[in-house]
Amino acid sequence: MILSPAFYERDTVTVAKDLLGCLLVHQEEATTAGWIVEVEAYLQGDPAAHSYRGETKRNSAMFGPPGHAYVYRIYGLHSCVNVVTGQEGAGEAVLVRALEPAIGIDRMQARRGMNDPASFASGPGKLTQALGITMDLNGTSLYDVPLQVRSPDSLPGRRPEGFPGEIVQTTRIGITKAADLPLRFYLKGSQYVSRR
Repeated sequence: MILSPAFYERDTVTVAKDLLGCLLVHQEEATTAGWIVEVEAYLQGDPAAHSYRGETKRNSAMFGPPGHAYVYRIYGLHSCVNVVTGQEGAGEAVLVRALEPAIGIDRMQARRGMNDPASFASGPGKLTQALGITMDLNGTSLYDVPLQVRSPDSLPGRRPEGFPGEIVQTTRIGITKAADLPLRFYLKGSQYVSRR
């Protein structure tokens, strides 16, 4: 059920597509989790990737072992969570852009201060708030507690909306460099994505 390290050691675009339908789980005093429905890939030599200018203190997790979290803050307010992929040292990762809430929905509702489950985790900053993912989880393994990625069959009898199904491939959102690269992927028909 928990994805193995080998899952992440593959081509980043392949990993990005294969993450769709998987379950991102944060175990703390109470468990929250959501199905991954939207992602973006960031590659070696990609001007939009945080790794483009080389390793720094801020992005060092991105150069670390695959299967670990790279968590960073944007606009000084919101955290974003990425899955480190490819080979160690490559500086590649997949940004988790949106989740379909699956476990701990009441807790997500309280954290987000809203009632519409489709809006709880429909963006990278929203989903980290909903799941309580903070900068403290930067560099942590994704195949151990407290943060895990589990296979699509982790909740018997339950699957995310639109899975399995068609994957939409399009350009990434909110960037100015390499904005034309089609490295954003999401489950077609999901009402939980950040933008269709």
